[in-house]
Amino acid sequence: MTPGAGSWVVGVDSGGSGLRVALAEVTARGPGPAETAVSRTPVRTGEAGIDARHLLEQLLPMVHGLRGRGGAGGARPVAAVAVGAAGMATLGGQLRAELPGALEEALGIRGLALAADAVTAYAGALGQRPGAVVAAGTGMVAVGTDLTEWRRADGWGHLLGDCGGGAWLGRAGLEAALRAHDGRRGGSAALLAAAEGVFGPPAGLPGQLYPRTDRPAVLASFAPEVARCAAEGDPVATGILAEAARRIADAAEAVCPREAGREVDVALTGGLLRIGDPLLVPLLGELTDRLPGARVVPPAGDPLSGALSIAAALATGSLRLPGDPAMLHLAGPDGAV
Repeated sequence: MTPGAGSWVVGVDSGGSGLRVALAEVTARGPGPAETAVSRTPVRTGEAGIDARHLLEQLLPMVHGLRGRGGAGGARPVAAVAVGAAGMATLGGQLRAELPGALEEALGIRGLALAADAVTAYAGALGQRPGAVVAAGTGMVAVGTDLTEWRRADGWGHLLGDCGGGAWLGRAGLEAALRAHDGRRGGSAALLAAAEGVFGPPAGLPGQLYPRTDRPAVLASFAPEVARCAAEGDPVATGILAEAARRIADAAEAVCPREAGREVDVALTGGLLRIGDPLLVPLLGELTDRLPGARVVPPAGDPLSGALSIAAALATGSLRLPGDPAMLHLAGPDGAV
């Protein structure tokens, strides 16, 4: 029997829209069918980073509820937990300091992984093999590994980066709309009409955007309009999407491992990809030109399934993804870096 098989593991996906938790039994092939729970309350972030106490206040009742659902988990302890959180790399200090002891006391766990959400996205998409994953949603980040170290590109937020992501794309579309409004070169009448349809008169745009704490999401809400204008033949919108494809490909190229004589898989994930061919066609073209040894594959799963797979690998001693203080921090008796 595979070591750890039959035990229970927990995967956690914490992001801007809330907290998702999954409980599954470990099988010889990894985690089995999962019971899941969702909280729509995002974990708070303060001066000390991601608030460990607020995460625990939500997580522990959700885990206890899942263990009691239909007898799942029963009285058996949870063997391992993997938490994937947005901002873990730069804001996860409190989680790394407080969660190992708190979860060992509350759940009796013997393995804990604290991962950047890009790492759980990677594990969900590609599992434990070399490659690269692009996560393009409101923001944009790429991660890759050759199974000895992690490489990360972009993910610097909407003011400093996230180039090609939804907020970047929406902002570029609104800038082109305002150029048309002003009579400056490079404007788009089609994008101006779209902006007026979504936000109203252009003069009101600064007031709708600058005071908002959710400014990236508001900007990203205009990205589908840019794609629609491009699909209808607007050359400015088409050019913006081509530039977004180049920026995303820049990040993928920077992190993709180069393995001589071996194809490397690249997975594209994230909600931005739902805008379809106006972005995907130029992006796939860029990746083909830049990474001739790479194979673009559909993601096998999402970040929550990635967190579960990491927890199962911890429980069975089969984790191959490299530990890293910021990207994948392993703690507890069965997994200290």
